[in-house]
Amino acid sequence: MIETYKIVTGKYDPVVAPTLSRSVSYITRGKNLQLQKHRTRYDLRKYYFNNRVVNLWNSLPNRVVMSDSTNIFKNGLDSFREGQNIIYDFRAQFIVWNRN
Repeated sequence: MIETYKIVTGKYDPVVAPTLSRSVSYITRGKNLQLQKHRTRYDLRKYYFNNRVVNLWNSLPNRVVMSDSTNIFKNGLDSFREGQNIIYDFRAQFIVWNRN
């Protein structure tokens, strides 16, 4: 999310950074920097950075997204995630598919 913040606010060179398109809809429910998710034909494009971060970015509150600096964004992001239950199962089994 920190990299997304840097890209959206222009802290990276636009030639090097991936393109994240902002939502042009006026129905953004108070969000100023809401991103638009593009529909894809192929699964390969579905998992690109541009499409993976959109849902999480749009779920952030406006006070976090509109931060003045990267450190303020980090602190706001930590306080936002603090109230959420993130469950990590370290005993989870990973399935390896053999394509023979």
